[in-house]
Amino acid sequence: MNDDPGFALRGELSAQRDQVIAEFQSSRSVRRLLSRLAQVADRFVRRATGHTRVTRFASVVAVGGYGRAELFPHSDVDLLIIPVHEPTAVQAEAIEAFVHMLWDMGLPIGHAVRTVEQCGQEASRDPTVMTSMLESRIVCGAKAPFSALQSELRRVLDPRAFFTAKLLEQKQRHAKFEDTPFALEPNCKESPGGLRDLQILLWVAQAAGLGASWSDLQRRGLLTREETATLRRTETTLKSIRARVHLAARRREDRLLFDVQRTVAEAAGIGGNAERLASEVLMQTYYRAAKTVTQLNTIVLLAIEQLLVPRDAAPAAVLDGIFLSRDELLDIADPDALKRQPSAILRAFLTMQLHPELKGMSPALLRAIWHAGPQMDAAFRDDPENRQCFLSILQQPRGVVHELRRMNQWSVLGAYLPVFRRIVGQMQHDLFHVYTVDQHILMVVRNLRRFTQSQFAHEYPLCSQLVADFARPWLLYAAALFHDIAKGRGGDHSELGARDARRFCRQHGITGEDEKLVGFLVQHHLSMSRVAQKQDLTDPAVIERFAKLVRTDRRLVALYLLTVADIRGTSPKVWNAWKARLIETLFQLTRRALGGDARGADTELEGRKREALRILRLYGLSERAHEALWRELDIVYFLRHSAQDIAWHARALLVHVTTERPIVRARLAPAGEGIEVLLYARDQKDLFARACAYFDNRSLSILDAKIHTTRHGYALDTFLVSERGHGTHFRSLLDRIEGELTEWMGARVELPPPVKGRLSRQSRHFPVSAAVQLNADESGQHYLLSLVATDRLGLLYGVARVLAHHGINVQTAKILTLGERVEDVFLIDGPELAQPKAQLQLERDLLEALSP
Repeated sequence: MNDDPGFALRGELSAQRDQVIAEFQSSRSVRRLLSRLAQVADRFVRRATGHTRVTRFASVVAVGGYGRAELFPHSDVDLLIIPVHEPTAVQAEAIEAFVHMLWDMGLPIGHAVRTVEQCGQEASRDPTVMTSMLESRIVCGAKAPFSALQSELRRVLDPRAFFTAKLLEQKQRHAKFEDTPFALEPNCKESPGGLRDLQILLWVAQAAGLGASWSDLQRRGLLTREETATLRRTETTLKSIRARVHLAARRREDRLLFDVQRTVAEAAGIGGNAERLASEVLMQTYYRAAKTVTQLNTIVLLAIEQLLVPRDAAPAAVLDGIFLSRDELLDIADPDALKRQPSAILRAFLTMQLHPELKGMSPALLRAIWHAGPQMDAAFRDDPENRQCFLSILQQPRGVVHELRRMNQWSVLGAYLPVFRRIVGQMQHDLFHVYTVDQHILMVVRNLRRFTQSQFAHEYPLCSQLVADFARPWLLYAAALFHDIAKGRGGDHSELGARDARRFCRQHGITGEDEKLVGFLVQHHLSMSRVAQKQDLTDPAVIERFAKLVRTDRRLVALYLLTVADIRGTSPKVWNAWKARLIETLFQLTRRALGGDARGADTELEGRKREALRILRLYGLSERAHEALWRELDIVYFLRHSAQDIAWHARALLVHVTTERPIVRARLAPAGEGIEVLLYARDQKDLFARACAYFDNRSLSILDAKIHTTRHGYALDTFLVSERGHGTHFRSLLDRIEGELTEWMGARVELPPPVKGRLSRQSRHFPVSAAVQLNADESGQHYLLSLVATDRLGLLYGVARVLAHHGINVQTAKILTLGERVEDVFLIDGPELAQPKAQLQLERDLLEALSP
């Protein structure tokens, strides 16, 4: 028998926990469960201090969730031990004995030992530590260290910096879960719409001095009474589900795995019926709660940001009779306007697409949309103005996916398309889909849109090439919306969905071949993958039958694009090189059978090449002079450059395809807006930063840049630069830039510190909020980095220097300056990107570089 006092108390602790859990199973009060479990832990922590005398020289403080006096059945008991002074050897032994005793009792302890000064230093450096300490309470021991900790936290806490850091953390966390609360096995704590999205509201509110409870936020006008009640109900639902997941799994597990869904449903008293399993009813309940959380999380964070980061009073720009642009948000002058004019509901989302300077919707507008739900009735759907507006949303050149997702998030998409409403939050019990039906559909639309955007051309070059020549690609988005819309009704969902799609087309004025194409795609959206994966593609009869099914090259191209987008939208793990090869083989063989050119000779891409060759012939170059260079260039390069640029690059590099010396060429930009600079050199990790450093050193503004890496490891970068105040003397700069930049790139000197240029007068009055977005691409090997900021001299070099400092390699980049607004997109890779903390630090450093 073990005489250790910790082991002696293990049985008593276990019995008390079991009693609390048994009461929960009968009462189902999750608030009482979490509070009582925390109280049990408090009692045994105090008993352990009684044995080890830690409280004589230290405060024993609960932090994190335990600090909130809440403890889930298998969560850690997080303790912070704050000694009055740096512990002596004897005191350190007492602390060690205290921790060991808690483990012997069976308490899952997470602990740290820090002085007040150390706490302040850690909290000021790491927002996660600050968050944990904000939710602290003293359990036992000396009160002075704990009081000193509260004072120290107030001293080092920067509410604005904390707010920014928590937003970055939330964005990164959401990206980890594909930015959707509707995964089939969601994490009820960390996923978008989970408990963490509620906790962040109270964290930033507390840091800003706005309160520490929902009632406090209501008193400050950040929540309405209805929203407060909704939040409390939703929070209780999520906490109850999380607690039952812990109990069902018998360990700390926050994922609603298939293994535990039925058990959790039964424990919660949820029953199934002939049409739906109990687990499906449970998940529908969870998804509705998560959707509510995402809505209110957005509204409250925007409201806190407006209080915490007030803008200089700038006049609101009137966009139309309903909407205003205020502080880069779409706003509404009259909160009741949408109830009087319901047609403005859809127009709000179209307005977001038409105004790229808008970064979101204001809390007032989002609340108005939320409360205008009853106005979206049958008359609303039949209104020709609304039908045209919805069609316009699909047809816009930008923002299609963003706005469809926003419409779904705020329950507008399902209100306008009742057939879509049926599949919102509907699970798919198979081995392939990891999203609910509605989220899978929007993922397919997203994949189709990515084919049209050059920054994603490296993912699926053939799809990007095909869609560049596809007239009216928005028809593909319409087909994607309906391809799985009839799931769960019984019968063939492809046939039923095709009927819905054709009805939609007729109602929205889509007729003739366009209507037939949409109906065909929905009806046969599974046909290509079935033939490719299950039939012998070497059999001419198979290809002939498939060619008779699709009938035209346009239908074949459309079906290929939808098939690739659909499979990619089921799960990141489903699409692989084998499936890609099978489907592309079927596409190429069928195209040849239809009489088309399997190589795509009539594509825009081939047209650019032919035009570039024509220009080269005008300079007397041979028919094959370009081949050595072009062999090293991929589709992404040709998609991003005009025929004139391609020809210029070829002329400059014909005899320098392989060279040890950097090649620099400069010319006046065709439109006379600056100087185009071509830089060609062996690639190196900081090459891009070095080039930007030169332009910064010479006070040259980079207006545009295209970064590319050839197949044989050379950087082929082009820059459009301008010398401010010397717009008429560009020609005198050409020779100087060619000579100086060549020498600069050859000299391996340390990167100089950036000089932050002054903002223009317009920028000071109408600043663009800096934004950083970092997302992994489909392969997970590269990341897309998107930056938005106010333009100024040296901005791009500041960004490039941060990337070089973090060991980030720039594969491709598109630098775009729109007046005073900069929008840059980089394809990057580097070992730090696989580390969440390093990612956060990179984003913080980039925000610092972007800030004026």
